Amino acid sequence: MIGEILNSTLAAEFVRLPLYKRSISESVITGMDPTKVDPSNPITLFIIQLFIIIAFTQGLGWAFQYINQPRVIAEVIGGIILGPTVMGRIPHFTQHIFPPASIPYLNLVANVGLVLFLFVIGVEVDINVMKKNGVACAAISVAGMILPFGLGAAVAVPTYHNFVDTDNVSFGHFMLFIGVAMAITAFPVLCRILTSTKLLDTKVGVIVLAAGVGNDVVGWVLLALTLALVGSGTGATAVYVLLAAVGWSILLLWPIKKGFVWLVKRSGSLEHGPTPGIMTLTLMIIFTSAFMTGIIGVHPIFGGFLAGLIIPHNGGFAIALVEKIDDLVSLLFLPIYFVLSGLATNLGLLDTGKIWGYIILLCVVAFLGKFVGCAGAAMAMRYPLRESAAIGMLMSCKGLVELIVLNVGLNAGIIDQKLFSMLVIVAIVLTFITTPGTIAIYPEHLRERLHGPSSHKKDQEHITAGINGSAEGGSGGRENINKFLFILHKLEHLSAFMFLTQLLEAPAPSTPRKPFDASEAVGHEMKKGDLTDGSTSSTPENALARLPTTTSTNDHSSSHPAGVAPSIDALKLMELTGRTHSVMQSAEKDQLLVTDDALQLFKQFGRLKGLEVKPHISIVEQDSYHQAVSDYSHDLGSELVILPWTVPVSGTSTELIDPSIINKEKETGGMSSSNSTSVIASQFETIFGNGVGDSSGASPIYTHFIRKVFSECSEDIALFVDRGFGSSTTLQPGSGQHIFLPFFGGPDDRLSLRFVVQLCKNNNVTATIVRIEKPDGSLEEDEEDAISTNGGGGKSESVQVHQAALASNQLTVGPTNSAYPETQARLASDTADNIAWTYYASPSATGRSSSIDNALSRISFFSTKSATPLSFAFRCATSTIQSSTNGGGYWRPMLIVTGRGRRSSPINHSQELNKILADKGLNPSIGAELRKTVGDPATSLILGGGLPGTASFLVMEAGKK
Repeated sequence: MIGEILNSTLAAEFVRLPLYKRSISESVITGMDPTKVDPSNPITLFIIQLFIIIAFTQGLGWAFQYINQPRVIAEVIGGIILGPTVMGRIPHFTQHIFPPASIPYLNLVANVGLVLFLFVIGVEVDINVMKKNGVACAAISVAGMILPFGLGAAVAVPTYHNFVDTDNVSFGHFMLFIGVAMAITAFPVLCRILTSTKLLDTKVGVIVLAAGVGNDVVGWVLLALTLALVGSGTGATAVYVLLAAVGWSILLLWPIKKGFVWLVKRSGSLEHGPTPGIMTLTLMIIFTSAFMTGIIGVHPIFGGFLAGLIIPHNGGFAIALVEKIDDLVSLLFLPIYFVLSGLATNLGLLDTGKIWGYIILLCVVAFLGKFVGCAGAAMAMRYPLRESAAIGMLMSCKGLVELIVLNVGLNAGIIDQKLFSMLVIVAIVLTFITTPGTIAIYPEHLRERLHGPSSHKKDQEHITAGINGSAEGGSGGRENINKFLFILHKLEHLSAFMFLTQLLEAPAPSTPRKPFDASEAVGHEMKKGDLTDGSTSSTPENALARLPTTTSTNDHSSSHPAGVAPSIDALKLMELTGRTHSVMQSAEKDQLLVTDDALQLFKQFGRLKGLEVKPHISIVEQDSYHQAVSDYSHDLGSELVILPWTVPVSGTSTELIDPSIINKEKETGGMSSSNSTSVIASQFETIFGNGVGDSSGASPIYTHFIRKVFSECSEDIALFVDRGFGSSTTLQPGSGQHIFLPFFGGPDDRLSLRFVVQLCKNNNVTATIVRIEKPDGSLEEDEEDAISTNGGGGKSESVQVHQAALASNQLTVGPTNSAYPETQARLASDTADNIAWTYYASPSATGRSSSIDNALSRISFFSTKSATPLSFAFRCATSTIQSSTNGGGYWRPMLIVTGRGRRSSPINHSQELNKILADKGLNPSIGAELRKTVGDPATSLILGGGLPGTASFLVMEAGKK
């Protein structure tokens, strides 16, 4: 009975709680004002405020990026504009949008976000970064604290007597606060400035990050000391507050950290990212720490900062953790904090020349203290003048951390609104000048970048030897390309790389290795039968421990045809954004190298194939991808850079490679290609758009990156256009690989020729190579097909092309294409074409190695003259595909290799390709964009329709040597 009475009483009281008094009839339809503060339902006005804050600050941030300013500048200025300085002067704006009664709600949300933001700053603090640059980092950090702190203490004297209520604020407390405000560096904003100025991977960027970490930690400790002194009534209380803060810090950073790391390892979060349980535990630690520092008497934000220091950085755990909360904090919580700062900033109070004089004085003192201290320390550490000046300029940045310090001082009563507004101006000015000042002092062409590989240069022979004069038609006169650089951008590119890597696999040794005999290794001990269960001195473990170390079965120094196994460098490109986790990735690339799934998979695949794959990571802005490729290829001494390009597949794969279609075409001889042409065109439509402004959800950014690499990289380049044949079910396992190369001449085609011969050193690879020259006169298409063949024996039926046309058996060589001006460069190129073709195609060529002769035995060479070389190349490719099918409905994988031919091509294919595209009824914009990317020969084969759609393409361009 008592329980029922108690339950009814509690229910009645619960009904009377002011949770939501508004009835359903109260709405904007009935005249309700949504901007009116309702304590029982504050969410309505809060949503209005949130929408205005986010839209306004993000809009300004978008505009400020065009003047190379960090987003924090736009957010600070946006907060000031929304405050009493600008928008507050509009009648009733503040009363309706930011009424005083709603500020506590905003303040609560902003402080929750601030605690999380300080946690993120704590996670960014990586002691390993400081250890790598110990002496220089410590010197710059200490000098960047002592000098500005001293100058700040000096300028605090006149400022205190002119702008501070001396009756309520102690001079000692004020001097300590101003010293901290002058000495602190905005580490988070500094990271974003290093990102926008592309300095993260330079000597300056590395040392500034390390010094900024130390500066940040000391600055927060000094601010905590200041608040402890201000908040305590007596000196003894301040000591107790500091001791309690130190005690909590020790408890958090030692036993709690050890337990947290243990739980992270046990849960598997180091390998797979934080689990929901670990995320819950992390949030509990963050707010528990904030609660503890809050009740101790320092400030809750210091608890968040301390909690960030316990997060382990190994295995990429810290990066994965920050990634989960970064956007929520930076896009939602921090803009609210900036607006609250703007509401407390009233530039209308700065209305005298004396005030602005002090603002200028504070700006000069804050800048010179940092600049002179840090630059002087850098010069003392023997840094060059420009690098030292750039370090001083960057370390003078204030930004968000300065605003936090000022708000803490305002809330603690150390400064009033007028002095707060003055110091906000100082923070904005110093942050604003950091980016343009750094770029002016340390321009991009003078920067020394620190890449992952050691910066060894290429052999002088590789730099000076030209492709045009080599008898082999290859780069530098070498038989093989031995140093490859694969550019990995997405996980789906792995299949393309694995396909090419297995083609480069070295054949097994010609002399079989002798099986290992354990009895010979253990000697008399095994003969005596000592390896018994009861043995004490010669247990199986002891005997096996004495076995000699054996040589790996993948000994490519002796088994590879050229004597040297190919070396593969895999470069993973990652976009550097303004997000915190992206900056952390750049600072912790060593961790990413061992945790990145794509790189590790490719490395293990290469190991299985007996090839060494060295992983590298470049984290740069997207518009700098091409520069990263160029820099790495140069520093690594790469001979061939391979770019993947995965074309989206439209429809089913059987539309392109159905064996029944192939067999039907072989029987009828017809080439019905309209359906296949439309399918192929639709694939590229998703990349280039339809030419009328609708891109069908596609992005052409990657194609622009490819073109920039082609135009700016000085190395040989190959673009692998992956058409998705690797996933087809109609490929017969173990069927090997067939390659088709149309040889039109020029440096790109000579490079292609040499590389195809190299690939054919693999016993599972065969090739068909057709040299197509343009006759002197203009012949009709029906008169053109006079083909001659020459090559090694042992040709299979799958490599025969246009059997009815193979009437002659004499190799055609000599100058061609006399319709074009025979300049000295053109004649030299034609001569090099003839030398390269004769070297490989002629059976009687001298000077070839046995490995080349072995490869040539799997290649069929043909030569022809044609007035329409692109159309003839297409028909040759079609016949090759038809010949590659067998009775079981399977076909051999087809790879078409072409030169890009965008420069130094002996044949101008433009007019013929225009006619092909017009006859197919294809979108001109698609053809134009594709031609810019892969060149005319590959475009004609890709968009020509029909069965060549089953093949993937390797488009090669010789480097600018």
